[in-house]
Amino acid sequence: MATPTGRSPELRHDPVSNRWVIFSPARAKRPSDFKSKSPENPDPNSSSGNSCPFCIGNESQCAPEIFRFPPDLGNPNWKIRVIENLFPALSRTGEYPSEDQQRHQDHTAGGRSLKGLGFHDVVIEAPVHSVQLSDLGAGEIGQVLLAYKKRIEQIATFDSIKYIQVFKNHGASAGASLSHSHSQILALPVVPPAVSTRLDGTKEYFEKTGKCSLCEVRAKELIIDESTHFISIVPFAATFAFEIWIVPKDHSSHFHELDSDQAVDLAGLLRLMLKKMSTQLNNPPFNFMIQTSPLRVEESRLPYSHWFLQIVPHLGGVAGFEIGSGCHINPVFPEDAAKVLREVNVNLSG
Repeated sequence: MATPTGRSPELRHDPVSNRWVIFSPARAKRPSDFKSKSPENPDPNSSSGNSCPFCIGNESQCAPEIFRFPPDLGNPNWKIRVIENLFPALSRTGEYPSEDQQRHQDHTAGGRSLKGLGFHDVVIEAPVHSVQLSDLGAGEIGQVLLAYKKRIEQIATFDSIKYIQVFKNHGASAGASLSHSHSQILALPVVPPAVSTRLDGTKEYFEKTGKCSLCEVRAKELIIDESTHFISIVPFAATFAFEIWIVPKDHSSHFHELDSDQAVDLAGLLRLMLKKMSTQLNNPPFNFMIQTSPLRVEESRLPYSHWFLQIVPHLGGVAGFEIGSGCHINPVFPEDAAKVLREVNVNLSG
């Protein structure tokens, strides 16, 4: 039965995540009425430069620095710092298991276990507490992206590391423990299940069509904007309302293949998407993730391995059906979300 908006519920399969999504507009307001119920405001308890460890001048309160930009350690006026996480999810010290040892992992209680070794780093995106990533210029955001690239290349020299996840949590409900603008890099000795599932999904599409599924995302009604090297879309089977993907136009398997010109180009489009999302959705908490390929992905998988940057605003919770089935309900059709975001006007000056 059609809803008052004139659209009937629909199931869509996403060839990238390899999952089904239910689109149920009966559960929604008009797409243009969606706003965050809890816009992200700076935590008043950590808004002071005197107490925030990420603020310039408080470097001694942080875990050890890995590198900074500009690279001159004698210059206190840094722009970006990459540091070890003071509370890491994984330990960077210890003996990594060999390939043979990993094949013979400890089996306990019906499962498998490995030592929790890896890397967990923080990228402080700006020295000033009140400055958010989208407040920076394209060149400055480009330097943040190049800091990701540099750190990935450093970690990739460790043969035991299989996958590196770059992510940003904006807002307490999105997982940010500090309001100072920062992102994180977590390097794992295993390939996460979601990444394996993504490769299986893109492989299936490639075997059916002979094409990379992400090279094919050109449907006009799903496009928000584009730049020289990138395109921003709401994916055909978006898991979340107003989810955004920024996808390289040319086939590329790994984020760290990005060059300096592409970094600035990506930065400009990322800045535009963050500003559009903030304006339209009332500055919602959000996550962004760089969905790249495993470091040592097999050469046979390269034709269908295509990285992208995923932005997910927090506009509602995940309930029992989603947790139990792995199938999400999205109240906004992607075509409607893309149209709303296309039409948002933002001020890019300053």
